[in-house]
Amino acid sequence: MTKSTVDKALVDKAPGGKARTRDDCLQTLARLETAIRASGDVVYEWDLATDEIIFRGDTTSLFDSEGKAMPRSGEEMQARVSPEDVPRRRRALSDHFAGTCDYDCEFRLRTRQGEFQWLHDRGAVEYSPAGTPARMSGVIRLVTLRKQQEERLEYLANFDDLTGHFNKVRLREALEHALAQSMRFGQSGVYMVIGVDHLDRINTGYGYETGNAVLVELGRRLDNYLRAADVIGRPGGDFFGAILSACSEDHAQIAAERVLQSMRDNPITVGADQVHVTVSIGAVVIPAQSKTAVDAMTKAESAMQQAKSAGRDCLRFFALSEEQRQGYRASMDIGEEVQLALKENRIVLAHQPVVDAGSHRVTYYECLVRMYDRDGKLVPAAQFVPAIEQLGLMRSIDNRVRDLAILELERNPQVSLAINISGLTATERSWFRGLVARLKERRDIAKRLIVEITETAALQDIDETSRFVSALRALGCKVALDDFGSGFTTFHHLKALTVDVVKIDGSFVRDITTDTENQIFIHNLMALAQALGVSTVAECVETREDADYLSKAGIDLLQGYYFGRPEIDGHLRDAQQPAALLAAATLGAAGGD
Repeated sequence: MTKSTVDKALVDKAPGGKARTRDDCLQTLARLETAIRASGDVVYEWDLATDEIIFRGDTTSLFDSEGKAMPRSGEEMQARVSPEDVPRRRRALSDHFAGTCDYDCEFRLRTRQGEFQWLHDRGAVEYSPAGTPARMSGVIRLVTLRKQQEERLEYLANFDDLTGHFNKVRLREALEHALAQSMRFGQSGVYMVIGVDHLDRINTGYGYETGNAVLVELGRRLDNYLRAADVIGRPGGDFFGAILSACSEDHAQIAAERVLQSMRDNPITVGADQVHVTVSIGAVVIPAQSKTAVDAMTKAESAMQQAKSAGRDCLRFFALSEEQRQGYRASMDIGEEVQLALKENRIVLAHQPVVDAGSHRVTYYECLVRMYDRDGKLVPAAQFVPAIEQLGLMRSIDNRVRDLAILELERNPQVSLAINISGLTATERSWFRGLVARLKERRDIAKRLIVEITETAALQDIDETSRFVSALRALGCKVALDDFGSGFTTFHHLKALTVDVVKIDGSFVRDITTDTENQIFIHNLMALAQALGVSTVAECVETREDADYLSKAGIDLLQGYYFGRPEIDGHLRDAQQPAALLAAATLGAAGGD
């Protein structure tokens, strides 16, 4: 505080109408300074007429300097701001002085060692009687650690933490861009995957640190032997992906041979060990053999497996057998039909009740996608979903399912719904942006929506899935881990995902009353679920005996034909109302999951 501020405080009246003494004011100032130092913040007063700045608080940690080296004026302060941040800070101050917005700005300030640390500056201007800015008062906080964490999260959202190359999401985005450019300009390219042979043996024999060192060295050699314009990423645990744009099949083969030869001739040195490593390479020509990123990645990985089957340490380009070619043509036909169905609103939702294990009352409904063909006949998901997943069209289906479910939640305010999304969509930011646009500030709807992610998809990129789950829950939605047991989820994986519901894969529910292995699995899962505080759902419950056993075992919710088949035009009962049990004779009716 300045002397004028102290003098003004002297004439303030204390409670009871008595004037405060100078000692009272000094004691108050001392307490305020103690509180400011304890908070870690620094307050300032900036006289805009004289350009003098006075700071109070722990200025040493903030400016990393002794008092004499602190900025004493607005000009000195500006000189220490990072040149990249000066325009933004000037604009923020100018807009605030003009009265158009509050002053709230983050910028980097140079320390006496020449390094920069991040500051968060919030303040308010006081105007003179003439209406011009006279004095600025504010609070500065050191936020370097937070900014480093944000930068770290941003880095991990785009890059592989071990090798520094693109992660699976960014590599797929780059591949989509390369495909679009190839089709636009009529250029051929190649997408290849380079997998380490027997990485599991290296990890077992030498340890995981050596295995990681092998991956890092392979990434370095790819940087050296491929062109600077080629995009490299690590979409899988033991293999890399490389996008060779504007590249013929012959030139791609030459590049692949250089990589193969390098690995054969030059063992990798890790400490005192020399590890002999070979790689297998699979490649696909784009856009001739693939017109979507997902399809290209799938085919290249298939070609890599062919290379491994051929003895490893070799290159294989993707090639279709006649049977595969016919199957692919059939998939393309299904893809065209699905796209037409989307345009003609023939994609619909069927609803299957999920009930309380004790009372058998409906808790929520799972939405299952269905399609009407051109003749009005209902097509089960199993007949078209695998094909559109192969073609990379699931995002369009997932977008439609999301919009239809939200529309039904708006129409039925007492109903809760669950929707399934593909592994591709779980890392697709545009799907989540669409969800935010529809549910922003509508927590009454968000809290009635459950998003189901399959276990196998979740485990492909546990860090990316964890961020996606956290974002969904922050929006107000609940998250379920579907088909639990089909993958290899560990306690640490499940804890990292922080899901609300675990859905037990139906293979562990069938014959539960007689299959002792399934009974052991259910028992262990219940102990895990109780430790983490998550709800459990058993799928594929088809008999009263199964329902009774699972209820006694402690399962929270049940789903299956015993409680209701998926219905398209069925009435959505409010939650907690009894589910109508199906007669045994109806179990042969059409319309399964």
